[in-house]
Amino acid sequence: MAVPDIFDEVAEDLRAERNRSLLKRYGGLLIVAAVLVIAGVGGYEAWRQYATGRSDKQAGVFLDAQRLADGPAAGRLAALSGFTQLSQDGSAGYRTLSRLRAAAIKVDSADLPGALLLWNDVAADSGADPIMRDFANLQWALHEIDAGEPALVSARLLPLTGEGSAWKSLAEEGQAMLAIREGQIDTARNMLKRLAADITAPDGVRGRAGGLLQQLGGGA
Repeated sequence: MAVPDIFDEVAEDLRAERNRSLLKRYGGLLIVAAVLVIAGVGGYEAWRQYATGRSDKQAGVFLDAQRLADGPAAGRLAALSGFTQLSQDGSAGYRTLSRLRAAAIKVDSADLPGALLLWNDVAADSGADPIMRDFANLQWALHEIDAGEPALVSARLLPLTGEGSAWKSLAEEGQAMLAIREGQIDTARNMLKRLAADITAPDGVRGRAGGLLQQLGGGA
């Protein structure tokens, strides 16, 4: 093997290792940010329903399940039972929120295939709120960035990057992470530079974009 070939191979190995490190370091933050948003939406919706006297029983089941889900690990199976009940016989809003929360529990329990199925269910549910359907697609894509088929992941993220999308910044961040995985470092740098400079993006997204740029040698 020629000496230049050896250098190329070593450089490629180093790039791959750096990409894996970046995905491991920042990918989880992306997912956590999105989950916190939906958890807040779910809690607010349940409390609003409860406070106005509508669907009292469903609101109570949802709030009880959410409290269990946010508590010690031992209570999460009971929480999953409550969310599963609502996902089957609750009103449209509770069915959607319960499937999303159940998916989060399945991820925490290392049942990613089960979570992916639930996100697919929500994404395909024409009766679900469009924002929640988009969120389900976002979660599916973010959890498949490391190992999913790149074309499928990109197809889920791209529609979420349009103007007016509630998940635009997170979807663009996901696209940058996918570009890193694919070794398209220049593309990733350009995406991250736009995000870091986007005053409409959440502070957390801009901060992570700047951190990733520094890791990639692109400056903040």
